[in-house]
Amino acid sequence: MISGKARLAGILGWPVGHSRSPRLHNHWLARHGIDGAYVPLPVAPAHLAEAVRVLPHLSFAGANVTVPHKEAVLELVDAVTPLAARIGAVNTLVIGADGRITGTNTDAAGFLLNLKEVRPAPAAGPAVVLGAGGAARAACAALLEDGVPEIRLINRSLERAKALAADLGGPIVPIAWSGRAAALDGAALLVNSTSLGMDGQPALEIALDHLPEDALVNDMVYAPLETALLAAARARGNPVADGIGMLLHQARPGFEAWFGVLPEVTPEIRAMMLAP
Repeated sequence: MISGKARLAGILGWPVGHSRSPRLHNHWLARHGIDGAYVPLPVAPAHLAEAVRVLPHLSFAGANVTVPHKEAVLELVDAVTPLAARIGAVNTLVIGADGRITGTNTDAAGFLLNLKEVRPAPAAGPAVVLGAGGAARAACAALLEDGVPEIRLINRSLERAKALAADLGGPIVPIAWSGRAAALDGAALLVNSTSLGMDGQPALEIALDHLPEDALVNDMVYAPLETALLAAARARGNPVADGIGMLLHQARPGFEAWFGVLPEVTPEIRAMMLAP
């Protein structure tokens, strides 16, 4: 039960009906007996600015931000953390007692924590990242922070890969899509940050012959949970990390900031999130 003193948070997106974040956060609220609620906030791009500005006046503790608002919201907050500024996207808003809104990005931390559940040590060799969108930006920023020696960034538009590499700096090598199979030679990590392989999307076509058998393979897609990429990697003996873990881990810092408790990611929560 929630009272008139309940703490509020939610998720801003357009559309937002598909989001599983309300299921996750409300489960944690119930689990910890917290007087609070987490609600979907469907906001069209044309109304994003007024929606963000009104959150403090509605006593919201904060909110998550999902597509297509992650970049646009950067210009609407009072402060941005250095990592969010480097990534160029915000996925979490934290509202202070004074009403000031801070934008941060927990996708990068969620990405790394998901990988570390399978392999605790940082990648000892090059990482190959497929894609150059927002998810790729978060992954590359996280890997650079973690000390990866090289990122081979591969995208269907080479120009977008070059632009991302220039924005982030560091040892990022843009590679044409046609070179994706050869770029796996000697890699310690392969990450698919594209929508290829997702339900309803075209397949991700990539031969894994050059990938070392001990390289970790991560697919950010979680519908289906076992993508063709992960199935192929598992069949040849590679360790794999699916996409649902990133969703779960990126949610924890926001929940802690809004509700004062750092929740755990458990097998039961994974199963609950994947249920129809």
